[in-house]
Amino acid sequence: MWRVMIQCSAESWSKHAPAFKAIAASYASTPLASKKMKEDERRIMEYQIEDLGAAEEFIEACMALDGFTATFEAF
Repeated sequence: MWRVMIQCSAESWSKHAPAFKAIAASYASTPLASKKMKEDERRIMEYQIEDLGAAEEFIEACMALDGFTATFEAF
């Protein structure tokens, strides 16, 4: 089981939110958290994914969006 953490700026979110949501919907994942930070409005999202390969693909797809960063760790 893997926890995938994705971050992006407010500007990146406003440009790419529909694309990110489509990416997230295309993977068998469980949303764990979604936060909009007050000071700079950046977004932090966390998902649980069972399969390591799927977690790696999810990260790659997210990082293809301008301004998005992603990491994962064992859960």
